[in-house]
Amino acid sequence: IHLATENERRLGELSAQAGCFKQPPVVEFIFLLSEKWHLDPPARYQAVELLERFMIKQAEQICKSSRENVKSREQGQGSSWSSLQDEICDTLLLRLVSCIQLASKLSLHYNIVNSDTVLKFLQSLKYSYTKQELLESELAILKTLHFQINTTTPLAYVELLLEVLGHNGCLLPAKPLHQMCMQLLDFSYLTRDTIYDTLLKIAIENSTPSKLQVAKFLTVKEDFMLLAVGIISTSVFVLNPGHWKQVVEHLNCITGITSQSILEFSYAVLKHILGSTTP
Repeated sequence: IHLATENERRLGELSAQAGCFKQPPVVEFIFLLSEKWHLDPPARYQAVELLERFMIKQAEQICKSSRENVKSREQGQGSSWSSLQDEICDTLLLRLVSCIQLASKLSLHYNIVNSDTVLKFLQSLKYSYTKQELLESELAILKTLHFQINTTTPLAYVELLLEVLGHNGCLLPAKPLHQMCMQLLDFSYLTRDTIYDTLLKIAIENSTPSKLQVAKFLTVKEDFMLLAVGIISTSVFVLNPGHWKQVVEHLNCITGITSQSILEFSYAVLKHILGSTTP
């Protein structure tokens, strides 16, 4: 109930730019770095969501500042829009590794990504940041997000729903199902736009959605509960299709998400896994 309430609250406060910074190259970079630094899966999802939230807030602040400084720029003062864009681009990698550092502190107190590790990595890419700049970067993220960084990721929704399924007697081999869910959640993050583009076209029964339909579909793309039930449903279909219908019915009863919506999500994921257009 708590997760469902939090999901509804988050969707109600959604920014129009939500998802803009979850592009596949960025997500892949975070996943690979998290693997390199031996972080558990919760940390990499937390890092992606942290970076997304921070970059949106930063972009909004810069836009607001830019509007307020229109007069001063006309008088030859203030920052130009191009210089503000350059500032975002120049610090993106630093913010990215800072988000991973913060995520590691939230999930693994015994395996924190320390400053020496980060500096060594950045130096290998020919960046010459200092420990002080790393600290200031972490503080900038914390202040921008008002220190509210321990947010729930889709993985928490997946794992809790698996617990509820087991408690309700929907008995399936827990370990292989969890592993499959992890793989499919990674896949959904890395192919996010293509999966949801397929889902939108299924929902509207049209291969060319309008801009308004795309905008309204944003809440579907950011719905962690829908993502979780879709991942579990698809995992069960892959591992044990004989139990699939029962699991979908259970997920429908637990979350209130319709069986049709769960089916459509699973189809969209499977279509891109198989690379097939066969229904």
